[in-house]
This record gives sequence, C-alpha cells and structure tokens, in this order.
Amino acid sequence: MEIRVLRYFLSVVREESITKAAEVLHITQPTLSRQLAQMEEEIGVRLFDRGTRKIRLTNEGLLLRRRAEEILQLVDKTEKELVEQEEQVEGKISIGCGEVASVQMLSDLIRNFHQKYPLVTFDLFTATADLVKEQMDKGLLDLGLLLEPIEMGKYEFIRLNMKERWVALMPPDDPLAGKKYVKADELAELPLILPRRMQVQSELASWFGDYYKNLNILFTSNLSTNSAVMVSRGLAYSLVIEGAVPFWDSSKIVCRPLYPELMATCVLAWKREQPFSLAATKFIEYAKCFLSMSEI
Repeated sequence: MEIRVLRYFLSVVREESITKAAEVLHITQPTLSRQLAQMEEEIGVRLFDRGTRKIRLTNEGLLLRRRAEEILQLVDKTEKELVEQEEQVEGKISIGCGEVASVQMLSDLIRNFHQKYPLVTFDLFTATADLVKEQMDKGLLDLGLLLEPIEMGKYEFIRLNMKERWVALMPPDDPLAGKKYVKADELAELPLILPRRMQVQSELASWFGDYYKNLNILFTSNLSTNSAVMVSRGLAYSLVIEGAVPFWDSSKIVCRPLYPELMATCVLAWKREQPFSLAATKFIEYAKCFLSMSEI
C-alpha cells in the first residue's frame, strides 16, 4: 500500500466524492477510481459504500481512515525531522586549488551546496597541486582541485569536464601579442618562466620537443600571478594555464594560446578512507551528483 494512495483515500473521505477529490488532487476521476479499486483489491476488503450522492465508509474503511491518518502524520513528522536535520549541517570545509578555469565549476558547486546547507562555510587555499596534496595528506585540507598530470593512487576523485588551456603570457605591446597563437620555435630562444612542478614541466617538454634542451629558462614559479608580475616588467615570457588570466588587467598582461594546442584537465579529489566531518561528507556526496549532472 503506497503512501500516495493513502493520501488519495483520505482526500476522497474528506470530499465524500471521487469527482471532487480528483479535482483537489489534480488527477482525472478515472485514474483516482482505478487507484482506489486497486487498493481495495490489494487489501481484500470493501472500503466504500458508493451511494448515489455521497461516498460513505464501510467499517473497514473507518478503520483504515484512522490508521491512514496516523501513518501519514508519522510520515509528515519524519520528513520534517529529516529536513530539520539537514538544515543543522554546519562547519567549515577546506578546499585547495590552483589558478585554473575549473574554479568556475567549483564556485557553482559551492553556491548550490551553500543554498542547501547555509550554515556551512568554506576555506579556500590557493597553491599548486603538489602542495595541495601535501596539505590533504596532513589532514589540513578536505578536498583539492588538482591540475593533471598528478599521481592519484591515494585519492578518490571526480574528473571535471572543463578543459584547461596552456598559454604564453606577455606584455600587450610585445611582438608576439600581435599573433593569434605562439609556436615552440618562437619561444625557443626567449627568456622563459616555467611552472615549478616537474610533472607539468614534462608535459611542456613534450610540447617543445627538440627545442626543450636549449630553452632559456630564467625562472620557475609555482603560481601564475607572481610570474605575471615578472612578465609585466619585461623579464621573461611565462607559460601558464589560462585559468585566472581573463580576470587580469589586459592593459598590463595578455596571453596567447600555444600551437599545437596543449590542454589539461582538473580533478576534484579527497583522500581515500579518511574520516571527514559531516559537512565535508555531505559536500563530497553533493559534488558527485552535481558534477555528474554537469557532464550531461
């Protein structure tokens, strides 16, 4: 016996008419009649004396009415308590991330989660994937938004469907700024700033090919913002994930994509078999659902 059909039954009892109850319930009269007939058949008793003007309950119908009211009262109370329990989820969730475009998806995730759990707050830590992993391993961060390639053996993760594009940073008046994209041979003899992460340098080494062994690498840098300052002062050209570049002042710094195009992806990760707070546990559960829907 379904809860929905019990509600139909009580509506007919209140209205004393299947037609009126169907109007209240916004369903058709034949549908409601069929549901009630199936319920009588299922429990094996007649619930109504169907008169010409009003529907009246049999003795069995009167008993079901009392029990149905009790059952639905308990159901409504339980649903209310569950909602109230959800509303009591509170605490702080710490998330590490780099300067990547996928932060936009993270912001959508946080906004929607916060609407459901308004007592939860967030601590955002910006660093490279290696440092974020280190903080996760120490239990100082709950989750990390990590730029691949990265070793993920100890973590569970969701791979985001947003692509991260590699670009070269330069001042707006630089000759390369007049190009649609930049090639390896155009960067080969210029002073460069490369990412500090060795795994990422390996990706760039593959892109540069034979030019890599003779590159003029003036700096390595762990975050693109500081390397952009060096670029704006004319010290070097920086190779970075485009990430936050669109939000910078284009009168001081511009970027051009690499050609052939070099792309990467990010994962939202958390340490496997690590105990989390209720807030972090709820966030991980929500993220799995939210990000899977984003891929559709």
